[in-house]
Amino acid sequence: MDVFAELAAGLLTWAYQVFSPGVCPGDWVFATSVAGALIGLLPPLGAFVIAVVRKFTANRYTPATVGTFATISAICVLIVPWTLLLGISATYRAVFAGESAGLESGQVAALRTTYCGVVGDQAVYLGGGPTVYETLLSPADGLLFLVHLGGLIGLPLLILLLIMAQARLAFRRGPVWPGRLFWIPFLALVVTTVGISANTAIHAWLGFLAASLLGLVPLSMIRPPSWKAVRRSERPRTREPEPEPPRQRYQPTRVATAAAPMTGGGRRYRRVRKLGHGGFGTVWLAHDTELGRTVALKIAHQPDQETVERMQREARALAAVNHPNCVRVYDIISEHDGLALVMEYLEGKALAFAVDDDGPLGDLHAARLWSTLAGALLAAHAKGVLHRDVKPSNVIIDPAGTPHLIDFGIARATGDASMTATGMMIGTPDYTAPEIAAGGRADAAADAWQLAATVNYALTGKPPRGERETAMAALSAAARAEPATELPTHSAHAALLARALDTDPANRPTLRQVIQELDAWIAGTGQTVQGPVTSVLPKG
Repeated sequence: MDVFAELAAGLLTWAYQVFSPGVCPGDWVFATSVAGALIGLLPPLGAFVIAVVRKFTANRYTPATVGTFATISAICVLIVPWTLLLGISATYRAVFAGESAGLESGQVAALRTTYCGVVGDQAVYLGGGPTVYETLLSPADGLLFLVHLGGLIGLPLLILLLIMAQARLAFRRGPVWPGRLFWIPFLALVVTTVGISANTAIHAWLGFLAASLLGLVPLSMIRPPSWKAVRRSERPRTREPEPEPPRQRYQPTRVATAAAPMTGGGRRYRRVRKLGHGGFGTVWLAHDTELGRTVALKIAHQPDQETVERMQREARALAAVNHPNCVRVYDIISEHDGLALVMEYLEGKALAFAVDDDGPLGDLHAARLWSTLAGALLAAHAKGVLHRDVKPSNVIIDPAGTPHLIDFGIARATGDASMTATGMMIGTPDYTAPEIAAGGRADAAADAWQLAATVNYALTGKPPRGERETAMAALSAAARAEPATELPTHSAHAALLARALDTDPANRPTLRQVIQELDAWIAGTGQTVQGPVTSVLPKG
């Protein structure tokens, strides 16, 4: 305990010198709260370090990263605070027992001073009273019991909530469970400090609470890991080998269509590298050896009849739409590892990455984006095709800064039967129109809402209903038709976005009305509708 008292004596001496107002309840009582505030800065410091580390590691939770985060949390939330809190209490108890405890004689004399009748002798008040454990087991009567209950239980509970908020900020854009590495040590701190003086604990927790609240400010200012880093960290680290052709090839059920005939891929499409992987299948960058062009192969692994029909529907939908800002489909073929959709390969960056890496768009760029993609959706709707999954990751910005709408993977012609299981909602919850989340039928108004939600992200970096920790929470918010809370209030398009994101489809402007308003606004700025929607991106 001598080591703890020595460390604490230095902290208390500094706190006493910084803030000793000379009023009731006393200089050393105030110094205790200041010392508690200094200790309370340690958890936000640890959370800040974790947030900085995660900008590079994102969601790759290996034994090394988990061990690093656990160590930082243990040191900043448990070990050092526990050492200092026990040392402070030991210092006061030593002075009460007649020792100097590392303090100067003048400081010891000041500690024995009485400022008001409520506290009395500060040395007795801070070092001679019962411990936290004794106080809670033998509660006083009346108002004093409520004070002890609030100070010894209520204050730590409030601090715990703030520590959990700090953990959530440190582990943003990731799973919730790593936050437990941060706040569970605080619970251990509360339990293991029940042996310190109750009065010392109350005043130290008061300072700790203030510092925990202030600590949220710098944590909220540090940016979370970019979506690019998050997606990169969640990819499997092992490289998948090139699949070997099986002896018996999959023979899909042929559904003849003029728009997308099914042919055999053979060796025509040489795969270059994997572009992405999801529950539906894998997308490869490939080279068309016959026409000498680069294409994207979207391959459905282990396709069943429903998958075959879904891909054929996607091929028909895309082939029916002829618009420069919609991805084109070339063919649908049978490869050795599944049914493959041959599509136009668009070089560039997803809008989600562009905003996350380079910041939100300005009003002019956002207006061009909205008007251009509204025209693309109008062209699709004119062919009876709904997209139903418009979102920032499904908008590709090519090197010239031109946006393209991709992945009509859940698109279907109006009137087609749904290819999902009964009751299953398809789409992305953060960008799902409320009527769809509630089980309603998809229509052009729902596509228009999703496009407006995507533009909202382009202007703010956030989905219109705010970010939720889980997809289920986001879906629940959509189904409850929660209004948009993250509108770009300082944007020239805030009013139009508010109307376009109305929870009632009848109150939303049509895509054609949106285009008319945006084109008129762009013309009023002296600019042209045609032009890049971001800064021109360098190739590669």
